[in-house]
Amino acid sequence: MNSALITGANRSIGLETAKQLSAKGLFVYLGSRDLEKGEAIVKELAEKGFQNIKAIEIDVTNPDSILAAKNLIEKEQGKLDILINNAGILGVNPQTAAETSIKDIQSVFDTNFFGVISVTQAFLELLKKSESPRISNITSGLGSLTLHSDPSWKYYNVKAAAYGPSKSALNAYTIVLAYELKDLPFKVNVIDPGYTATDFNNHNGPGSVESAASFIVKHTLTDENAPTGQFYSNDIEDEIGISPW
Repeated sequence: MNSALITGANRSIGLETAKQLSAKGLFVYLGSRDLEKGEAIVKELAEKGFQNIKAIEIDVTNPDSILAAKNLIEKEQGKLDILINNAGILGVNPQTAAETSIKDIQSVFDTNFFGVISVTQAFLELLKKSESPRISNITSGLGSLTLHSDPSWKYYNVKAAAYGPSKSALNAYTIVLAYELKDLPFKVNVIDPGYTATDFNNHNGPGSVESAASFIVKHTLTDENAPTGQFYSNDIEDEIGISPW
C-alpha cells in the first residue's frame, strides 16, 4: 500500500484530500500541529469507514517536530510515496505593501515557504525509496505574477503583501526542485485548488472543498508520463488547468 503525508490536514481542503486518497486505497498520514485534534478527526473518520488514515504530529515551523514525523514514517513504512505540502497561513489582514510589518510577513513565509522547504528536505530520503514519488506543493492563484499584473484578471484587486509573495516564492522553489529531480521518477508540481470556501478565508469563494481536493488528487496521482514542474490551477477554465507563472 502506497503512503502519503499531508501537512495541515486536520480540516478543510487537507482533510478532504486525506479522505479522497484514503478512498483510493492509500495509507494517509494526516498531519496536524496538535496531535490530539488530529487523533479526534481520525476517530471520526474511522467511524465513517476510513480505516487507513493515521494522525501524525507535525509543525512545519519546528525542525524537531518534522524530524520526529520523518522518523515515525520511516519506522512504519520504510518509505514515503506522496508528500502534499498543504499547511499554510493567511496572516494578518489587511496586508498592504506599505504598512505590513516585516514580522508579519516573516511569519507567513515561515509556514508557507520555509516550512515547505524544511519538510521537503527532511522527507526526500524516504521519497527517493518510492518507485513513483510525488511532491505536490499547494499554492494559490495569488502566487501567479503573470495573473497579478493583468488588470483583466478577475482577482486582480485581491492583493496580499505577505500571502501572495509567499506563494510566488513557493512556486519558484518548486521549479528548481523539479529540475533537480527530473532524472528521477519524481513528479513535483504546484497545485492551486482554486478559490474555495473554507475556514481559511471565512468561507468565501465559489469552490467546494470536494472539488478542490479532487483537483489536488488528480494532479498528484499521475503516471510516469505526466509533466513535472507545472503550475496547475482549479480556477483555470480548461481541461488541464495549467496556470501562467
